[in-house]
Amino acid sequence: MDIELLKNLVDYGVVALLGFMSFLSIWFFIERIFFYKKIDVDSYKSKKSLEIVITKHLSIIGTIASNAPYIGLLGTVLAIMLTFMTMSSGDIEATKIMASLALALKATAVGLVVAIISQMFYNILARYAEVIESKYDEIAEV
Repeated sequence: MDIELLKNLVDYGVVALLGFMSFLSIWFFIERIFFYKKIDVDSYKSKKSLEIVITKHLSIIGTIASNAPYIGLLGTVLAIMLTFMTMSSGDIEATKIMASLALALKATAVGLVVAIISQMFYNILARYAEVIESKYDEIAEV
C-alpha cells in the first residue's frame, strides 16, 4: 500500500473520529441542558430514580473527555511512524518531513481541543445535576 495513502487514512481517519466524538459531546450536552431546564423534581419518588435520570449520558461525555487526547496521540504516533518509513525509503526531503510531522501533531491538537471542550461540558452538567439533587433534598425536607 502507498505510504501517502496510509498517511491520509491516518490523518483524516483520526480527525474524523475526533470530529464524531466532538459531535456526540455537543449533542449530549445540548440534550442534557434542555432536559435539566424542564425537569420537575417533584415527579420523582426517590432520589435514586432522580439521580439515574439526571446523570444519563454524563459518562459518555466524560469518556470522550478522557479518551480524546489518547486518540489524538495515537494518530500522531502512527503519522510519525509513517514519516519514518518514508525517510527510511530514501525520500529525505526536509520539506516533506516537516509537513508530515506538522500533520502528525495536528491529530494531538484536535484531540486536546475535543477533550478540553468535553471536560468543560461534563463539569457544567455535573454541577447542574448537583443543583437538581439539592433541590430534591430541599423539597424532601419540607
